[in-house]
Amino acid sequence: MSSIFDNDSPSNLTEYSVSELSGSIRRTVEQAFDQVRVRGEISGYRGPHSSGHAYFALKDDRARIDAVIWKGTFSRLRFRPEEGMEVIATGKVTTFPGSSKYQIVIETLEPAGAGALMALLEERKRKLGAEGLFDATRKRPLPYMPRVIGVVTSPTGAVIRDILHRIADRFPVHVVVWPVRVQGEGSGDEVAAAIRGFNECEPGGPIARPDVLIVARGGGSLEDLWGFNDEAVVRAAAASEIPLISAVGHETDWTLIDYAADQRAPTPTGAAEMAVPVKADLEAEVSGLSARLKAGIARQMENRRQAVRSLARALPSLDQLLALPRRRFDEAALGLGRGLMMNTTNKRRLFERASAELRPDLVKARLGDRRQRIGDAMNRAERVIERQVHRGQSRVSAADASLRALPSRLLAQIHRSADRVAGLVARSDAAIRTDIRRLTGVIAAQDRILQSLSYRNVLQRGFVLVRDGEGGPVRQAAAVAPGMALLLEFADGSVSAIAGEDGEPPAQAATRKKQPKTGGPGGDPSKQGSLF
Repeated sequence: MSSIFDNDSPSNLTEYSVSELSGSIRRTVEQAFDQVRVRGEISGYRGPHSSGHAYFALKDDRARIDAVIWKGTFSRLRFRPEEGMEVIATGKVTTFPGSSKYQIVIETLEPAGAGALMALLEERKRKLGAEGLFDATRKRPLPYMPRVIGVVTSPTGAVIRDILHRIADRFPVHVVVWPVRVQGEGSGDEVAAAIRGFNECEPGGPIARPDVLIVARGGGSLEDLWGFNDEAVVRAAAASEIPLISAVGHETDWTLIDYAADQRAPTPTGAAEMAVPVKADLEAEVSGLSARLKAGIARQMENRRQAVRSLARALPSLDQLLALPRRRFDEAALGLGRGLMMNTTNKRRLFERASAELRPDLVKARLGDRRQRIGDAMNRAERVIERQVHRGQSRVSAADASLRALPSRLLAQIHRSADRVAGLVARSDAAIRTDIRRLTGVIAAQDRILQSLSYRNVLQRGFVLVRDGEGGPVRQAAAVAPGMALLLEFADGSVSAIAGEDGEPPAQAATRKKQPKTGGPGGDPSKQGSLF
């Protein structure tokens, strides 16, 4: 009889394998916690995995649970998880048999109330502000009169109609609308892409590049406007090269794009008013400025006219202006006669001085020198021509002798060349004879000039040239002393004479000539009678 304490007795418990037990636990957990909402703080979030899934944990002050968001669910989330963010996660709890852990598979994720959203908003605002995206130095002024306005908003809402209506009322311009979703999942990415797309438009391209951008949306709750707090939207607005106006919500609604934009409008209608001026006001201002300009021009012309009249009264009369020039003219007219007479006298003196220096012997010597030069040049030219002709004849004779044996065709060419040479020789002789005739004419002309200037023509008219004992001409009577030997040159010859005393009549001179010489042969020569 066996004992009840025998160790080999079978147990009444069901035996499971590890996999079966893990699977049973998983089914139990999933059935019990198929749909749960968990509130906790995100911990260990490092962004999506390379597979697209996101892994992190939710915790509070006493516990911690692993969480996973699959790739398809992550792309549909309205909010991106952030480290330390308090959220409310909706999903189901399951286990991971490979490591005996349980986790929550999140299907939706939202911030844990407005307080959490505000805390996240302030944290993001501090982060982006520290990067300088909200600095006032980055903001640019809006163009005063844009030609194209780009609007980023929903194409079906009342916002775009209000903007278009307000722009048409104030100043009609070309408006380009980039349709986007302004609420819900992915709205922030669409708004950021629209801002970047407008900035990438090229001037003159198929889509006109706007001069100013308006990002607009109507009013709503913090959750409705959360897409405009997206970091991508803020960075796109700060990086926009086109001035940007933020018109999100009502005047009391503030989003992060308002800090990054160049201007913030309280409403979309206010953004349209900021973008364009009032055309009627501009026309009125232009009319006012035109009227002021015309009045100013009229006043300026009247002032100038008054100034001209004042200056005209201060100017002297025409008689006063011409009095001094008239007096100078009269004085010049009176002195013109005297000036002409003095000028004539001076010219006559210069002419007499020049004629005194023009002696016949100098002219004769210069003419002789010119004749000698011309003769030498003619002799050299004749010798040169003779040598050239002789050399030409020698070359022709040598060429004729050396080419007599050539064929008749070459001989004909030689004869033609000889004829050409003979013609050139004849032309050379003619040119030399022409030069000789020209030079002979030049010499004859110079000889005629010399003859016209010669003193012998003066002697032909009955004048006498008086020379002293050395043959020099006597130009003044004061240069002749009594008893001075003189030579009188007439046109047909020369006669010697002795100068008498001043004022002695010819009869006394003749009587004294008949008286015997007292001195005999050795008498005083000064007692000789005078021709005059």
